Amino acid sequence: MTDLALVSSLARAATHPDPAFPRFHPRPAQGWINDPNGVSYIDGKYHVFFQYNPDSARHRLIQWGHVSSEDLVQWEEHPVALVPQAGGPDSAGCWTGVVTLDDGVPTAAYSGVQDHGGHSQVVIARGSSDLVSWNQDGHVAASMPTDPMVTAVRDPFIFRFNGARYAVQGAGLADGRAALLLYSVEDLENWEYKGIWLTSSDPVAAMHAPAEIWECPQLVEVPVAGGGSTWVMMFSLWLSGDDHEHANGVGHLIGSLSPDPETGLPVFTAATGGKSDLGRDFYAPQIVQLAYSSAAATSAASSAAASALMWGWANEGPGRDGRRGRTQEEIDDAGWSGVLTHPRLLSVADGALVVAPVPEVSAYRGAAVASDASGSVDVPAFAEVGVTGSGPVSLRLGSGADEQLVYSGAVAAGEELRIFIDASLVEVYRSGSVATTLRAYPLAGESWTLELPAGATADVWELTLPR
Repeated sequence: MTDLALVSSLARAATHPDPAFPRFHPRPAQGWINDPNGVSYIDGKYHVFFQYNPDSARHRLIQWGHVSSEDLVQWEEHPVALVPQAGGPDSAGCWTGVVTLDDGVPTAAYSGVQDHGGHSQVVIARGSSDLVSWNQDGHVAASMPTDPMVTAVRDPFIFRFNGARYAVQGAGLADGRAALLLYSVEDLENWEYKGIWLTSSDPVAAMHAPAEIWECPQLVEVPVAGGGSTWVMMFSLWLSGDDHEHANGVGHLIGSLSPDPETGLPVFTAATGGKSDLGRDFYAPQIVQLAYSSAAATSAASSAAASALMWGWANEGPGRDGRRGRTQEEIDDAGWSGVLTHPRLLSVADGALVVAPVPEVSAYRGAAVASDASGSVDVPAFAEVGVTGSGPVSLRLGSGADEQLVYSGAVAAGEELRIFIDASLVEVYRSGSVATTLRAYPLAGESWTLELPAGATADVWELTLPR
């Protein structure tokens, strides 16, 4: 990342030499990135931090990178926010965490690690009003619990309930279960441990969120279609041996929060759940809850369902299901790894999680290049596609012996399928469902083809940066 603040991340991406480098998802031109962190909306700007190694395309000595936007379309790249402190509680890395306002001061609470084992501590750092400069004094707000049952802890997330501030961390237990730990956070610099709050032995959690460690836990109140709200708890599902290849992906539970009649502490009761993304290339999402009203929203319904925004991480990796991947050597040669998804709106309808791209991303639409019914449709390398109709849909990259089936699914009558292609990142959104995040690596000159069922219609726009 450059030393100069306020550099347009997307404008720079347009000249990147790698044909697989995304142009419409902000990230530094070089280096490793993973988990979105510290997602926040402060003084009229969205801030997205992320785990970042500027020196190589590998996960080492993790810092926090930083981009911001006033409109979720134009993104500015800032200097590194947090860096490991020699001899400090984060000497081996500043890992996942959140940013909140504490008496008006932007404050980061993150996992500081001194080795790459399961031990971490919640470290506090204070930021400037614009969140560009940070003071790291190594203050630890919560250490590893002394409970011998708890063998791994990471990824603090802060939420409010009944006027009080609480936090959770993901954990792994000695008996192989995943767990959430609960904290009371009356004082942000001194968290009070309340114990193991929920485990993967819960029958609903066992069905929808199986893991050995629950990473990157999220707990937010989400709008329900037709009115009201419900609580959504989301986990990244870590298994031993994952090594950034997360077979179980991300799961969520939908349920309620109520006060314990004796202690007043929140109690989460899961009712149902599911997968939060249907692709293998999505992990470590972070959600920010805010009073969001989209200027691009076209109806009261879309605006009302927009108080929870989520970003996820799409990692590099080997090809899957007939898709070409990248070896570690190829990733090293390219000099970059990892992409953050488009911001996504969360809501619940008919007891299920619904994920949609924020309306603002329609600002990337350039000229309409096709509007075809049935058959094969040629798609540009950077494109948005809207499909309506009924029947099977497939997206392919290349031709002949090198052809790859990147996505296959079906669109039902009355549904819309929206597909975003940004070089090697493909995001597919189905109305009324969750998204599917995929990676596929185009070579220079390779083309995309969409196969449609009879009677279906595809509107295709080439993506361009708005002026």
